[in-house]
Amino acid sequence: MKKIITCLFTLVITSAFAQTFNAKRMDSLFLLLEKNNKYMGSIAISENGKTIYSRSIGFDDIATSKKSSINTKYRIGSISKTFTASLIFKAVEENKINLNQTIDKYFPTIKNAKTITISNLLNHRSGIHDFTNDPDYLKWNTQPQSRAKMTEKIAAGEIVFEPDTKSQYSNSNYVLLSFILEDVYKKSYAEILNQKIIKPLKLKNTYLGGKISIENNESYSYTLAGKWEKESETDMSIPLGAGAIVSNPTDLNFFIESLFAGKVVSMEHLNEMKTIKGKYGMGILEFPYFERKSYGHNGSIDGFRAILGYFPEEKLALSITSNGMGYDNNNILLCALSSYFHKPFSMPTFSNVAVTPETLDLYSGTYGSSQIPLKISISKKDNTLIAKATGQPSFPLEATAVNIFKFDAAGVVLEFNAGKKEMILKQGGKEFLFSKE
Repeated sequence: MKKIITCLFTLVITSAFAQTFNAKRMDSLFLLLEKNNKYMGSIAISENGKTIYSRSIGFDDIATSKKSSINTKYRIGSISKTFTASLIFKAVEENKINLNQTIDKYFPTIKNAKTITISNLLNHRSGIHDFTNDPDYLKWNTQPQSRAKMTEKIAAGEIVFEPDTKSQYSNSNYVLLSFILEDVYKKSYAEILNQKIIKPLKLKNTYLGGKISIENNESYSYTLAGKWEKESETDMSIPLGAGAIVSNPTDLNFFIESLFAGKVVSMEHLNEMKTIKGKYGMGILEFPYFERKSYGHNGSIDGFRAILGYFPEEKLALSITSNGMGYDNNNILLCALSSYFHKPFSMPTFSNVAVTPETLDLYSGTYGSSQIPLKISISKKDNTLIAKATGQPSFPLEATAVNIFKFDAAGVVLEFNAGKKEMILKQGGKEFLFSKE
């Protein structure tokens, strides 16, 4: 599920074919992360359908010291959308729906339902607001929600733009697509997923999630705030096909390999899924690297983060699933790609600066920006600076200088100027100026 601060998936590589995979580099990174207690998760890299590297570090359950393994299953968040889009195209192939039909038959209370098409839902061009951005979302996201209740919440939101005039990511689109699938197949989303994708591909570790079960090799998720703190669990009745699937890296690699081999939907429909209109394809995002393109999706729900990518030319699949991040998944992906394409990579250094409580107090307060519609509150807890964006979970900051703090899990840097009562947010190569209110 989408958060305000998300992992960026933007890397640059050159056109060079892999000779051998630099496994030692990957091992060195994971040993460093494990030594500094900065990361928990799994990775699998596959070439031509064969796994060339896999690794897992951390714990499924810290309380019982249950260590993770490559078989550990994680919530994969919005990578679920690639599965859902595939199911929609399978329904098209079975003549149960068509992409140009409007959604008023299914959702008469949704604003603009008579002009919003299934295609608009698939590529985030519906204009339907994203319920995960509602200010009260984190007050009810752990409680079961019925279809009627979710439809009511989605219908209550204001239209962001007129259908097919813009692109804007919205989890609401894929929750509605999940309900449409249930209507046309007269089965639950979980049953449809199992029947149409999981069983045919013989995926052993993929299914629609429920309450987390450690006994079933699933993992809890955590946030690093000085120490690992267990995250709450979103009730999976809420995201459904927008973010409720559980899987692991080897299954995800096999799924995307099968998808690009035409074994899930037809190649014609795969090409439609890959076609970018505005910012998004249909359940697939495109990531260009010079003349080469990769395809996939990322995911975020509770403390879980995941990335799935595929390079068709090399038949290279990479999946990362994490349940605790003090280091950005994007950097792990960069290390993996540099190990495959033999490009330079700089190992992280983990060194913090001690800042007095009095100095931390100077930075506390609520900050707003004219550049982006976001407020960030800064507070102090146990001599650690804590940041919290409106309606979003809080996250701890580590000092790299007396006035500069970072959150590696999202690649965020905050630079304070107490005298001017200002704060600069840096992320993804961009800077945003905030002023204390």
